[in-house]
Amino acid sequence: MKLKSKMFAWMASVSLSLAVGVVIGSVTVGWSAQNGKQDRYADLQMFTKVLNLVEQHYVEEVDIHKLVYGGIKGMLTTLDPHTNFLPPGTFKEFKEETSGEFGGLGIEVTLQDDILTVISPIEDTPAWRAGIKSGDKVVEIDGKTTKGMNLTEAVSKMRGKSGSKITLSIWREGLKEPKKFTLERETIKVKSVKYTNLEDGFGYFRITSFIERSGEDLEKAIRDHERSHGKMRGLVLDLRNNAGGLLDQAIRIANMFMSEGVIVSTSGRNKRDKEFFYAKKGIGRLDFPMIVLVNEYTASASEIVAGALQDQKRAAIMGTRTFGKGSVQQVVDLGDGAGLKLTISRYYTPSGRSIQAQGIEPDIKLDAVDSEAFQKAVIQKKSMRESDIEGHLEAETKGSDTKEKGSNFPFWKSEPKAATEEDGSPGQKLTRKDFQVFQALNYLKAWTVLKDIGSQNPEVKAAAPVVVTPEKEKKTEASPTPATKKAPKAKPSPKPAGTPMPTASPAASAAPKKGTKS
Repeated sequence: MKLKSKMFAWMASVSLSLAVGVVIGSVTVGWSAQNGKQDRYADLQMFTKVLNLVEQHYVEEVDIHKLVYGGIKGMLTTLDPHTNFLPPGTFKEFKEETSGEFGGLGIEVTLQDDILTVISPIEDTPAWRAGIKSGDKVVEIDGKTTKGMNLTEAVSKMRGKSGSKITLSIWREGLKEPKKFTLERETIKVKSVKYTNLEDGFGYFRITSFIERSGEDLEKAIRDHERSHGKMRGLVLDLRNNAGGLLDQAIRIANMFMSEGVIVSTSGRNKRDKEFFYAKKGIGRLDFPMIVLVNEYTASASEIVAGALQDQKRAAIMGTRTFGKGSVQQVVDLGDGAGLKLTISRYYTPSGRSIQAQGIEPDIKLDAVDSEAFQKAVIQKKSMRESDIEGHLEAETKGSDTKEKGSNFPFWKSEPKAATEEDGSPGQKLTRKDFQVFQALNYLKAWTVLKDIGSQNPEVKAAAPVVVTPEKEKKTEASPTPATKKAPKAKPSPKPAGTPMPTASPAASAAPKKGTKS
């Protein structure tokens, strides 16, 4: 099975080499070998009989092609919500998505409790500029209710030619009735990697989705950061609101921070048919600490990256429990322009965890905080220090500046002019408006400080907390020690804890609906 023929979440990686005849042939053989019964053929005869009756006696003329497509769609609705038939127009849009460019509104949606729900708007797109928010419920599209509409149909309706207009009726908490948003479609060019310098050698890298160039773009962003600001001291990898994407890109990005071991494994209907994906040696960067930010809309390929880095003890996961989509989809070209997105297996983290309908629990639980509310909660007062007293002795170190430098939260200080979102460097602006990023940066700074304390004081280092792996009860350090010139030489990468794959089938539960872009 080709790597790119697999797909996580709403994204499609098309395996054009698969011929429809081969696929149909394999299914027919499977039926005969597994059951040896004729009832399946009887069911097909029933379908043909109904089709003939409708064609001959329905009150109006019917389109046979449309009826067959409808029958296929109806059949697939009896399976999980991620298995879909893709008509030619929709299949073409899926192929365009993997290149990072498509026509629409710039909004990621999913079905939650059969309600079309916004995962997140993509920055600098019509939906983002209009003020559509994560968690919004889309109840109507151009006056037509979305109740009973499947995800593929809803996305198809929101897509369209650049310049055309569409009206969405949105309901969100706090509104007495749905609010109408009239948007003009644009050509959406997805920039999947976004970077901000957090200063002092720390970098912030956000991945919005896993598309064809995500791994390459992240590698370039890290190189550019180190070229401009020196060696990386710590990295914040933001996977919040990332609905997933291509498996090969998720593996590539995880491998950037791992030097060996399992990244992810998959298992289909035959539990003995397991496939493992390993990190390539000599690629991973292990010379700086990492924090990975996640939330309830971190899904699929994003969960693969977070789960691999968590199980391999390479990074600390911070935020809230993730979405919990642990299934694999294969996209097949059916030959007439249409496609089939079929759930073929479940995926597992390196330690053998299936996160289907459960998600990944963060190591550090941290809810999002409204930036305006946080600013109002901060105690602001005028403080007096030695340097403010008239006639104070000057500092002995020449050239030292006794005045306070700007902080990540300038509004903490009582200045003549209150800080605004426009004040400060890009890193200060980001940490001022995003509390979780601010806390991630604090943890990275504490990590490096405590590491230095431990290297200078062996007794302190020996007293560091440890974690116990339940499978082997083997003690390891709670956090990987970044390799520095002063620190002892570190091992390339810790081994994953426990057996890579469980032998038992994971517990089945109702799968949450997964998202796609429009």
